[in-house]
Amino acid sequence: MRPKGEEVDTLTKYLAVAAGGAVGAMLRYYMTLSGLGRAAQPFPMATFVINITGSFIIGFFLTLVTERIPINPHIRLAVAVGFVGAYTTFSTFEYETARLLEGKDFVYAFFYVVLSFAVGFGAVWAGIILARQVEGVPVVSRVADGYWRGPVTEPTQERGAVESVSVDDARDHSTKIVTE
Repeated sequence: MRPKGEEVDTLTKYLAVAAGGAVGAMLRYYMTLSGLGRAAQPFPMATFVINITGSFIIGFFLTLVTERIPINPHIRLAVAVGFVGAYTTFSTFEYETARLLEGKDFVYAFFYVVLSFAVGFGAVWAGIILARQVEGVPVVSRVADGYWRGPVTEPTQERGAVESVSVDDARDHSTKIVTE
């Protein structure tokens, strides 16, 4: 049997996901009933906008909380798993695509799939970039930059300088500080 503290922690994690999910689901329902639901028929504009904004939100939020801002794991679960999970609509996206194909709206189906992927992917990157700009850090992470340009090294001429940081060091988050 697990200790009582672990059971309470597990329960509160589930409650965090449920709370975030309730808010995400309500917002998704609201957006579907809004004018977006009727705009550009038969193109499913509401689902498209929901998926794009959800992609942006997950990119922005997870970048901030994994790279810069320590956050309570319950809040992370509430937002990333609960809210975004209930708000975004991949299963609805698939169903609506199938309906467009059944209705022989091949052009709409094609554009819906291509735009959802391309613009959604762009929205994730926009969220990542904005999160890094908000925190005042380089847009490209040091590890990613090392993969493209090779190992990052810095001279160690003065006390407190970083000593030869390689991509592997950055990956391990272990840089050496010169103290002598």
